[in-house]
Amino acid sequence: MQPFGLFSTRALSAAALAGALLAGSTALPARAQAPAQAPAAGAVNTFDAVRSRGTLVCGVNTGVAGFAQPDSQGVWRGLDVDYCRAIAVALFNDANKVRFVPTTAQNRFTALQSGEVDLLARNTTWTLSRDTSLGFDFAAVNFYDGQGFMVKASTGAKSGKDLEGATICVQPGTTTEQNLTEWARANRVRFSPVVIERLEEVVQAYASGRCDAYTTDISGLASTRSTQPNSEEHVILPDVISKEPLGPLVRQGDARFADVVRWTHFLLIAAEEFGITQANAAQMVNDPRPEVQRMLGRGGDLGKMLGLDNAWGLNVIRAVGNYGELFERHLTPIGIKRGPNALWTNGGLQYAPPFR
Repeated sequence: MQPFGLFSTRALSAAALAGALLAGSTALPARAQAPAQAPAAGAVNTFDAVRSRGTLVCGVNTGVAGFAQPDSQGVWRGLDVDYCRAIAVALFNDANKVRFVPTTAQNRFTALQSGEVDLLARNTTWTLSRDTSLGFDFAAVNFYDGQGFMVKASTGAKSGKDLEGATICVQPGTTTEQNLTEWARANRVRFSPVVIERLEEVVQAYASGRCDAYTTDISGLASTRSTQPNSEEHVILPDVISKEPLGPLVRQGDARFADVVRWTHFLLIAAEEFGITQANAAQMVNDPRPEVQRMLGRGGDLGKMLGLDNAWGLNVIRAVGNYGELFERHLTPIGIKRGPNALWTNGGLQYAPPFR
């Protein structure tokens, strides 16, 4: 194989797709902008503020297929979008009582810290520094991901180690840049980074041949590949160079609101496990299993414990479906497999604590 420095910057010819391992990441290097300090504990009460306002304000990505992207009619679609709608249903029994605010890798944390958004559901990786010094609490992991590489199939690259001498597109304000540097150092792979802030410009640079490879979370690579005119010309390499647990986050000192976000996630997971779907949820209230009855508001006062209607679980599932349905709706069509995001009963990591 030729070293990447010898490749032409012109578009390369198509080749058969060799298959891909699909998993994913998004995070924050030291130089990324962030709030100066965390808010004091107890300084916020998002639950009451949102209920009083009558609308949930949700920070999402500027446009990543499968996670958050407006369609041709301007309607937001994606896994993270449906999480926001599910939380709006839990709070108001109305999936439309949510306003979506597109945020970039650079301004997402400021938007949450300042109160511009109530919740950030934007392909964001759970890290220690974000959970402490930046003043956030991650409510759950709604997608287990990992960072990878995408190249044009005609390069013949079979793994990340074939990227010796390559130019690699990477976006600042995420952990991907730091992960790339650490991986290259550990594997003694020399590369030239092409650092571009705007996602659309990163994708264009890769597609035009300005970069030999593009690195980000593998779910993001799958999303990008799905939007290319000839998706079979692009290969996601099998390397997974990091752990990137993605999920919604709230401000610290906001435990009541965090509980609603967290248990809405667990509801979606448990609903799939118990076979409760968008279509059959109304009938499942008669299921004899005590936990199903508690989830759907027929037994116990779990909703009241969260400050919600006891039928909140039934309302959420009827509005958006269970986790598996969300995955099939948004991620399966762009080639992402369940993998670690399968239920624990199927060998995956998605697991909900008991509803009791």
